[in-house]
Amino acid sequence: MNAVLKEAAVALRPMQEEDLELIMAIEEQAYHYPWTPTIFKDCLHVGYCCWVVERDGILAGYGIMSVVAGESHLLNLCIHSVYQSLGLGTKLLAHLLDLAVEHHANTIFLEVRPSNFPAIRLYLEHGFAEIGVRRNYYPAKMGREDALILAKTIVPDGGCR
Repeated sequence: MNAVLKEAAVALRPMQEEDLELIMAIEEQAYHYPWTPTIFKDCLHVGYCCWVVERDGILAGYGIMSVVAGESHLLNLCIHSVYQSLGLGTKLLAHLLDLAVEHHANTIFLEVRPSNFPAIRLYLEHGFAEIGVRRNYYPAKMGREDALILAKTIVPDGGCR
């Protein structure tokens, strides 16, 4: 008997307001201090690049990025814990980087908690470099936590480095 393994279908699509209930469930599972539904709605309404990643038709994660005046800022990228380590974060990040190039951004910035090792590894693997620290940026159980500021330069020929 031969087993045939079916590869999981992965799809990226623009976020819709109807996705917010599922997004909030992921956000609240992932973070002690989650974004509110209003923040997500505001990001959608002002026209930020808001995308979701689905695996076999199930919303597994999301990413939000702003692009203004030649700069891009990755504001939120989150994959549900059940779907982590399957390459979904990599696919979503690569897509957002492509969108930054399409929108003529020269540099992409983000903040990440120093304690978020998987996210830091993902960003470093995609060519981000640490450029600074924002002191007391994130709320934490015992006060506040710093944020590492990471950046990636997009070269003029449209590629990223």
